[in-house]
Amino acid sequence: MTVAATDIPLAASRGWSRTQATGLVLLLAVVAFALLTPLLVPVDPLKQSLRHTLAGPDAAAPFGYDHLGRSLMARLAAALRLSLLIAAAAVGTSALLGVGLGVLAAWRGGLADRLASLLADSVLALPGLLTVLIIMAIVPNTPLAFWIGLSLVLWVEYFRLTRATVSRMIVAPGVQATRLLGFGPFYIFRRHLWPELAPMLLTVAALGAATTIMTVAALGFVSVGMRPPTPELGLMMVELLPYYREAPMALMSPVLATFLTLLGLNLIAGGRRA
Repeated sequence: MTVAATDIPLAASRGWSRTQATGLVLLLAVVAFALLTPLLVPVDPLKQSLRHTLAGPDAAAPFGYDHLGRSLMARLAAALRLSLLIAAAAVGTSALLGVGLGVLAAWRGGLADRLASLLADSVLALPGLLTVLIIMAIVPNTPLAFWIGLSLVLWVEYFRLTRATVSRMIVAPGVQATRLLGFGPFYIFRRHLWPELAPMLLTVAALGAATTIMTVAALGFVSVGMRPPTPELGLMMVELLPYYREAPMALMSPVLATFLTLLGLNLIAGGRRA
């Protein structure tokens, strides 16, 4: 059963659902693994040792070794840190841009609304993946290119959601009364608009982070994203794919890490509809 947009603040007032809590636990476990692994097992993810090619787990590499004798645990943690960092940067930038333009367009209306909507429609006219690839061809630094390209793609969803919500709320009696009492835009946004926007923006942010991680991994899998020897989830999959018979668990490590990360984010995004 789905929940209408007008019911979301009421659900938010009751706190997170059990589904969202499960997703948060999964996501925090992934983040903890990515951040704590270098402290608990300080192994260079780029260090090669052909004596350990596809070897099993040991004290230095609890997840075993890849085809070049590199620690799978160290590389997996580094790959997750990279993907999570790009996702956090892209989501944060796109949210600031989209929410800011959405509030401006709804609040000012007129020319500002038409120009912002035209810009959003122009971005939507170009496929998102193509936009990312174009930015990657222009910007030499791959993580920076991912951040810029994905931010340019993701901000439109924040803009459209914010514009629609604020346009509806700005004419509400409570907001009109607050304006007549002389309260400024910042107070109105914090008191009236943000409680309505926050639950929906959380959903968009979680889905945007999942989209970012999938995009980075997918482009790495087709050898368009990160370059070796950078630890990256999609790149690890394509490197280990030829050895799936000899070391199936080595291949499953990045697959499982990607699955758990995306599952956590999707549970957070979809939990309010449960």
